[in-house]
Amino acid sequence: MLTDSVIVERLRQSNTEFRELEESHHRLDLELNDLQKRHVLTPAEELSKKQLQKEKLAKKDKMAEMIRAFREQGLQAAAH
Repeated sequence: MLTDSVIVERLRQSNTEFRELEESHHRLDLELNDLQKRHVLTPAEELSKKQLQKEKLAKKDKMAEMIRAFREQGLQAAAH
C-alpha cells in the first residue's frame, strides 16, 4: 500500500489541479503567518485572517479528498 507521501508526490507529478491547490495553500499559509506576526489586528485584518483560514482549510480538505481518491483507485486496481 502506498504511503501518503508517495501518493502526494505522484499527484504533484501527474495532476495540475493538485499542484495548484498545494501552491495556493502554501501562499495562504505565508499570508496568515504575516498577519499572525502582528500584535494587534484591525477589524478588517481580523476578517481577512478568518477568510484566509477558511480558504486554506478548504484547499487542504480538497487535497485530502484527492489523496483518498487516488488511494481508493489504487486499491480497486489491485483487487482486479
